[in-house]
Amino acid sequence: MADASGDCHLVFNGEIYNFQEIRKQLEARGHCFRSTSDTEVLVEAYRAWGTDCLGRLNGMFAFALYDDRRRQLFAARDRAGEKPLFYSHAQGRLSFGSELKALMADPAISRQVDPQALESYLAFGYVPHDGCMLRGVRKLPAAHAMLYDIAEDRLKTWQYWHLPEPASGRAPHQQALVDELEHHLFESVRLRLIADVPVGIMLSGGVDSSLVTAMAARLNPRVKTFTISFPGHAAFDEAPFARTVADHFGTEHVVLAAEPAAVDLLPELARQYDEPLADSSMVPMALISRLIRQEATVALGGDGGDELFGGYPHHSWAQSQARLRALIPAVTGPWLRAGMKKALPVGFRGRNYLLGLTGDLPFALGQFNQWFDFDTRRRLLGGRAPAGGAPERLKASLGCASGTPLQQVTAVDFRSYLPDDILAKVDRASMLHSLEVRAPWLDHRLVEFAFRVPDALRATAGARKILPRRLAERLLPRSMDLTRKQGFSLPLDAWFAGAWGNFTRQVLTDPGQTTFDRGVIDSLLAGQERGRVNMHRLFALTMFELWRREYRATVSQS
Repeated sequence: MADASGDCHLVFNGEIYNFQEIRKQLEARGHCFRSTSDTEVLVEAYRAWGTDCLGRLNGMFAFALYDDRRRQLFAARDRAGEKPLFYSHAQGRLSFGSELKALMADPAISRQVDPQALESYLAFGYVPHDGCMLRGVRKLPAAHAMLYDIAEDRLKTWQYWHLPEPASGRAPHQQALVDELEHHLFESVRLRLIADVPVGIMLSGGVDSSLVTAMAARLNPRVKTFTISFPGHAAFDEAPFARTVADHFGTEHVVLAAEPAAVDLLPELARQYDEPLADSSMVPMALISRLIRQEATVALGGDGGDELFGGYPHHSWAQSQARLRALIPAVTGPWLRAGMKKALPVGFRGRNYLLGLTGDLPFALGQFNQWFDFDTRRRLLGGRAPAGGAPERLKASLGCASGTPLQQVTAVDFRSYLPDDILAKVDRASMLHSLEVRAPWLDHRLVEFAFRVPDALRATAGARKILPRRLAERLLPRSMDLTRKQGFSLPLDAWFAGAWGNFTRQVLTDPGQTTFDRGVIDSLLAGQERGRVNMHRLFALTMFELWRREYRATVSQS
């Protein structure tokens, strides 16, 4: 879209939820509008406030605006990183797009894999922050903006929004915080229900999506809810729990049954995802997106609640580790680490937790949810892994400089795992089916509130997501088990015995697969057969190989 003068041209992916409020402010300043769209509001907001307009936006977005008067390009990405933006700056030109596939239409873009990005992927199952799997391409990180001066070929990036500093002083009373959480979540859901198309709810049956459903039902008693089931795999089947919530609020509820044949989706997902992703829940995410799109164009999800309020096991582990670590002399850490690596093979349950005890907190942050440690990465790549554990250092650097273990680990997750795994998974899988997914928990006002809540009401060594569960006690059915955590995930270990295992072996032992050492692959396969937790690691390697084939990417063998 261009403004009336033709000086400003915008390309825009996403939604500005508070565009009606901003429009009123702009009209009061004399701005005239030719449409009712949030896109035009974004153009006029830039004309009124320049790059400072970012502070007024509440939404999910990636956009680029060319200002012909200043001969500059202004681009930005939303605070949480719900929408992606890839770019390449070289030899006097800037290429950019919301998909890596768009940049690859440019013959100047390399098809060579970036070795540091590959190592990060093997470490964590995604490429974090501003890295990209293709050499010479970058991602604009969440909450960042950039200006490109065409005349001088100068590119500047900066972070326009930061997580708040932890609150100091006496904490508000628990009941007041529950009330404030309810207010913020209701307002966020209300904004995200504004649409001129049908809207549904992705209901997993967990606390986060159930609370979103509770708020949506206040505004629309007949809202539609959707979930996915895995018949024969009760431990992974959320359908009964989602049904309890749907019946309680009287929603129109639809259940999709997934079968192991969903492995056929993997090559298609490898084409859809701009970079390889090791999160197997991309499969149920794609399935439920396809289901919802048959009856709705927009869906609200529950993503973000875990990162805000300490919902993952490692949020408790970080606190218990801190106490145990204080009992271990620092000089013995490296010796213990070396012994554990020799004694505990990759896939041994609890290995990463124990390794995290042998270093300081930044070191432990790099161990949480790690797929392959440095030694295994080096063996996988035939000795080609860059030295020094760069992925672990990068991940640790994304936390806050100070604060409690919980504050630091949740900050890392918000800046890394959330945008580069969870939100990338949701965006690509939903966009595959032209479904727009909105995340009420990621309204920046709710994010800022959550990071000011004291640890005792976020997570402790013995409890997680405490404040949302207090709200759930108020609003959700009394029969719900509020301590459960499952979400949309796959019974991979069970499926490995069938089509999934056969497909994985076929891909990873194919003669054309030359990226990863065959001996290490065989060892991982054998370990899985013996009961180790290797299927997710094998899935990660499989998705990389499928991605490499689809994108015709090359991996340096030197």
